[in-house]
Amino acid sequence: MNIYDVSRKAGVSIATVSRVLNGSPNVSERTRALVLDVMDELGYTPNVFARGLGLGTIQTIGIMCSDSSDPYLAHAIYYLEQGLRAHGYDSILCCTGNSLETRQKYFNLLRSKKVDAIILAGSKLVEMEPEDNRYIIDASKSLPIMLVNGCLKGENIYSTVCDDRAATHEATSKLISSGCRDILYVYTSHSYSGVNKLKGYQDALTGCGLPIREPYIRRCPKDVAAAREMLLRLHGCGLKFDAVLASDDTLAVGAVKYAHAVGRGIPDSLSIIGYNNSSYALCTDPELTSIDSKIEDLCTATINTLMGVFNGSNVPSRTTIAADLIKRATTKF
Repeated sequence: MNIYDVSRKAGVSIATVSRVLNGSPNVSERTRALVLDVMDELGYTPNVFARGLGLGTIQTIGIMCSDSSDPYLAHAIYYLEQGLRAHGYDSILCCTGNSLETRQKYFNLLRSKKVDAIILAGSKLVEMEPEDNRYIIDASKSLPIMLVNGCLKGENIYSTVCDDRAATHEATSKLISSGCRDILYVYTSHSYSGVNKLKGYQDALTGCGLPIREPYIRRCPKDVAAAREMLLRLHGCGLKFDAVLASDDTLAVGAVKYAHAVGRGIPDSLSIIGYNNSSYALCTDPELTSIDSKIEDLCTATINTLMGVFNGSNVPSRTTIAADLIKRATTKF
């Protein structure tokens, strides 16, 4: 028996039950009496050692990501664990890879450990097919689900996202304003974030009266060598491009290596913009212009939202954070 059973039986939100448990004045006497009656009927007694929602908490949060070796996700894990620790929570990390079956297995494992919430780090953990996310939506009926740069609608599901669409729109627009017309967009996935990045690129082209050309939209594994080889092949096939906008700094580094290999000057002959403003951006020669997707801010906002849920506060189901375009030496705008 837990707070979710009380919420369902009383027909009120989890936050309302939490306010009653915490003695909040922001609850009508009628609702307070209803919730207390349901608790009595169900024989529910809050654990005096529990915090937040009044659950029999183990003070532990589950964290899932697809690949902890990825610099973006590695930073996300660091900031999430740091934030949770500051609030007195431990964490259990599961790295799932890209298999939906494996992801569901680890998700259920975390649930079996009775964690107080699950944080899904990275947009790849939300599938594009709605039915494939059913297990997440079903689980949200019994515990909070937090998404870091992923979006999924559902009760007790909270998303913190970077405005990727606006970020790539700005980057593409600046490339166009600097004289680029044949902008190659290189991306890694069709995730929620990936789709929004692509839309931003396409919006900027059409907004400036330029066509969207399929040969200039290329998918590539998140690997420096793979990106370099792909650009070399396109170069060999005669595809002319004067800029590369990449959905990840890894691909942008590959573009720098391609330019060095064929003797193209950066940024005079080829402009390059990466994404995530990772350490890769500072390791290239010249250093990369890159979009800072504010991973620390995303994780901090996620933790703050989760603590708000635990405390019964009114928190938004979706928080959007703006990215910054960090100008370095691979662009001429």
